[in-house]
Order: sequence, then C-alpha cells, then structure tokens
Amino acid sequence: MLSTLDIVIATFNSPEPIQTNPQSLLLLLPLVAAIAIIYKATKMPTITTGGFLKETVTLLGSIVIFIAITALVLYVLAWFISA
Repeated sequence: MLSTLDIVIATFNSPEPIQTNPQSLLLLLPLVAAIAIIYKATKMPTITTGGFLKETVTLLGSIVIFIAITALVLYVLAWFISA
C-alpha cells in the first residue's frame, strides 16, 4: 500500500501544460500571491494582521496591474509589427 507521500509524489509525473491563451495567465496568480506574502513577511519590521494584509494586498495588486500593463503593451507592439 502506498503511503500518502508516495501518492503526492506520484501526482507530479508530468508538467502542467501551459497554453498560449490569456487564461493561462491565471496560473500566475498563486505565484504572485506567494511572492507578495513572503516578501512582505521578510521586509516588514513588525508584523500585525491588519498591516500585513494591507501591505500584501497592495503589493499583490501592484504586481498584477504591472503584469497586465506589460502584457497590453506587448500585445499592442506585436499588433503594430504584424500590421
């Protein structure tokens, strides 16, 4: 009988297929959330629940907005080049 660890490891037998559509950008959200949480946890001098949540959500939002603006600029640039 397989242990729980063996079952978890067995589920990672192939990479996640990432397509070339806008919905694939949704895979970035958990990564961006993890980065924002870890960065704020290491950089805040004192961590309080309210302050930590506010700072983390602000950083998460700014990263997502920056990624969206960058994607839009690249899309427009590609449209100008291909037109």
